[in-house]
Amino acid sequence: MMMCKGATRLMSLKQDRRLTFQERLSLRLHLSMCGACRQCDRQFTLLHRVGARFESRLADTTGDDASRQAGQGRSE
Repeated sequence: MMMCKGATRLMSLKQDRRLTFQERLSLRLHLSMCGACRQCDRQFTLLHRVGARFESRLADTTGDDASRQAGQGRSE
């Protein structure tokens, strides 16, 4: 039986790569019995999504600033 520490490690890894079949099975079994880890998994997922959105918006903003600065350089 997996302990919460191992489950948390897998939840974190799941945000960066696809888990192996054995890892997914172990995590799923643990999550079916541990409410605290289910909540932790939801929080990891939320943080990952928010971070991805922030990164996307930051890239859009940076791209817009670069375009404006390039345009200003040509008109001077």
